Parts: sequence; structure tokens; C-alpha cells
Amino acid sequence: MPGAEQTLARIDTAIEGNQSRRQRAHLGWSVIGNECERALWFGFRHATPIDHPARLLRIFRRGNAEEPTFYQMLRDADITVWDHDPETGGQWMVSEVSGHFGGSLDGVVKGLPESPESPHVLELKTSSDKAFRALLKSGSVQDARPIHYAQMQGYMLQMQIQWALYMVVNKSDDSIYMERVPLDREFAQTQLDKARRVITSDWPLAGVSDDPAWFECKFCDHSDVCHSQRAPQVSCRTCSYATPQMDGDGRWTCGRDDRDLTLEDQRIACDQHVFIPSLFEKWAEIEDGNESFVEYRTKANGHIWRNGKDGYSSREIAAAADLNALGHPAVDALRDRFDGEVVG
Repeated sequence: MPGAEQTLARIDTAIEGNQSRRQRAHLGWSVIGNECERALWFGFRHATPIDHPARLLRIFRRGNAEEPTFYQMLRDADITVWDHDPETGGQWMVSEVSGHFGGSLDGVVKGLPESPESPHVLELKTSSDKAFRALLKSGSVQDARPIHYAQMQGYMLQMQIQWALYMVVNKSDDSIYMERVPLDREFAQTQLDKARRVITSDWPLAGVSDDPAWFECKFCDHSDVCHSQRAPQVSCRTCSYATPQMDGDGRWTCGRDDRDLTLEDQRIACDQHVFIPSLFEKWAEIEDGNESFVEYRTKANGHIWRNGKDGYSSREIAAAADLNALGHPAVDALRDRFDGEVVG
């Protein structure tokens, strides 16, 4: 049978090439249910670049494409659906922790037969058959999909709505799961407190495990930065000079240049970037430093090297295939002789 592998490869290449690699400006309610505060911190600090495979990107597209179908099903059942905020005309948005934390709701509904006068936060999801069956067996989003549960709790807390409607479609056979979820104010507050810890911490928080083979770690986007000798991404948020400000508008500032940082500034970062030292704590020890550099000793081999002035730039460190090579006499000699830099 004639194949079409080249066509599929071209489609996948186009999808991957067109994906947005601009990372979210804020920490989201959609992820705060993750038990690993270290992973949340890495995400908020843009430590790992966005580079999703085509298959995952198609899954994201499928989820977004289903929303109008959900809305129409509810309206056909004479349920009132507000898929946009009537005050702004835009998407429903909530924000906390001085604009550094928040999320966007799928909608608000009213007129459910179970409670006709009660507004409900609307949360819409698509699901694989395996995950859907696990949800059916559990009968509880809190048990089966705790991250979704935390997301709804946050939206209810911030919207001051007492109920949420959780609606999931099985992508294999169009079966639907629905659950009404009551607000648990105490639980929602614990998630908000977690977000505040993540946002205000100057260094990575504790993780769920120090074992890279641990289940959550194996599938975590930040596993390489967390467990392997992999340098973080160069962005203002991984730099010692950058600070999230707590004055209400999600603002970041640079202490070196005494200026505000736009999201584009943060993405590009300047050549004076110096990594937050605790990002290297698992494999290097601090030897010395001041406001313009940090000097390290690599634990594995004792090599001494600097990040910053008169040392390796952060871009060199991020490009290095083997971080144990930093400070190696041969590498340093080549850099000095040819006025070169590490590029990979």
C-alpha cells in the first residue's frame, strides 16, 4: 500500500515550526495543582524552553476546537452560557499575587436542573480513553485529576462562585463525564499560598523527589534541568538580577540596569546575564562572587570556573553539551588563544 510518510513528516514539521515558544507571563491556576513546587518554580522562571512535539500540539488544538461544541450542547439544553466576560467582551480572567498568578475560565453557566439559580464556573476538557475510564471509575475529579480540581477551586475562589461544572469528552467515542464541584475555600487558599511561595522565592523550592526515575520526574518538562547536568534556559527570569515586583501589575525589574523588563526583554535576556547560583547547586559549589560574577567548583572534577565577568557567559554555559567541561584547562586555553566561546 502506498505510504505518505513524507507528507506526514512535512505536516509535523510545520506544526512544530509554527508553535509559539513565548512562555506564559504568569504562573497559572491550570498548573498549580502540581505537587512539585520545584517544577512550578522552574516553569515560572522560564528555566526550560518550550519545544513540544507535533502530536502534543495536535492534542492542544483538539481541546481548543471542542469548546464551541461544548457551548452549543449546553445551550441546546436551555442552560445559559457566558463564554466571555460580559463586562469586558473578552475571555474571563482572574489574577492574584500582584498579577503574577492567574488564569482564564472557559465560561460561567447558570440554569442547571440540579441547581437552577446557582452560577457555576465552567471547566471543559478533552480526554484520552484511558484517562476517561479512570475518571469514570473514580467518579471524582478530585481523586482522578487533582490538577483540574485545583484549577476549578482557584477559579471559584477568585470569582466568588460556590460551584463549578466539570465537563469532559472522551475523544475516542464522544462519551461525556459531568460533575458538579463545590468550592472548598480552605483548599483553594492552600493553592493560592503555594503560588505565592513559588513566585516570591529567589531559589528553586523542594521537589517531589531527588530520584530522576520517580514517576512524576520521568515525565516532567524540567527533568533535565532538575536532575541532570543541564543548564537552564537563558532568560531574565533565570538571572540573579531579575525580580518579580509585588506592586500589582505582574511587573519584573532588572536590579543591574534599574529598569522594568518587558516580556520580550525577559525572553531575549542581555549579555550581562548571570545565572541564579542555586540553579547549579546539585553539581557545583560556590567558591567566590560579587555583583558581576559567580565562581564555582564543579563537584565531579574540581574544575574552577566563572559565570559572568571574566568568565563564561550564560549563553556559553547553556550551549555546553557537557557542563563538566567548564573550567577544563584545555577548554579555557582554547577560549583564550582564539578569543573564542563555547557554542555547543
